[in-house]
Amino acid sequence: MKGILKFLLLNFFILFSFSGSIHAQSDPDTLVKETIEDILETVRNDPGVQAGEISRIKEIMEEKVAPHYDFPRMTRLAVGRSWRDASKEQKKALVKEFHELLMRSYAAAFKMYQGIVVETRPLPRVKPEEKQVTVNTLVRLPGGAPPLSVDYDLLRTGDSWKVYDVRVDGASLVINYRSVFAQEIQKGGIEGLLKALAIKNAPRSENN
Repeated sequence: MKGILKFLLLNFFILFSFSGSIHAQSDPDTLVKETIEDILETVRNDPGVQAGEISRIKEIMEEKVAPHYDFPRMTRLAVGRSWRDASKEQKKALVKEFHELLMRSYAAAFKMYQGIVVETRPLPRVKPEEKQVTVNTLVRLPGGAPPLSVDYDLLRTGDSWKVYDVRVDGASLVINYRSVFAQEIQKGGIEGLLKALAIKNAPRSENN
C-alpha cells in the first residue's frame, strides 16, 4: 500500500484541521475555518504533539477528527463492488481496519505538515433540505511550494455533517484506496484485504 503514501502526506494536515462539530444548523465552511484555528492552537500548545509522539497525535485525532468522518460510507466506497459480497462480520472488520489505517497514517505523517496556512472558500448559504455539500479550501505550503486545492464532500447525517471523501487537487482519497484495495481483493478476496490491512495496522508499522 506504499503507493498511496504520497497522497496521504499531501492531505494529512488538511484532514486533521477539519475536526469541529459540524451541526446541520451551522454553515460548514464557517465551522471549517473556526475548527482549523482550534486545531492549530492545540498543535502549538500540546507537549506530546510538539515532541512528535505518535500515540499522542493519534489520541488527539481520535478525539477531534474521527467523530466527524463517515467511516462506514468511506469504507464501502473504497471497497467498491466487492462490498456487497462481504459478510456482516467482514464489513464491520473492514470499517474498523480502514479507520485504524487512516488514523495511523495521518499520525505518522503529522510532523511533515506543520507551518501550512489553510484558506476556506465561502459557500452559499446551505438550505435546510440540502443533504450534501462540498467545502473548498486552499492550502498554502511552507517554502514557496504551489498551493493545493482541497475539497471536502460532506453528507448530512442526522443533525450533523460528516466527511465521506476528500479530494486534493482533484485526486480522491476514496478512489485512491479503491485502486489499492482492488489489487488486494483480486489476490485474496475480502479476507486477503483484511489480512493486508491488519498487517499494515500492526503496531510495528507506526515506525515504518
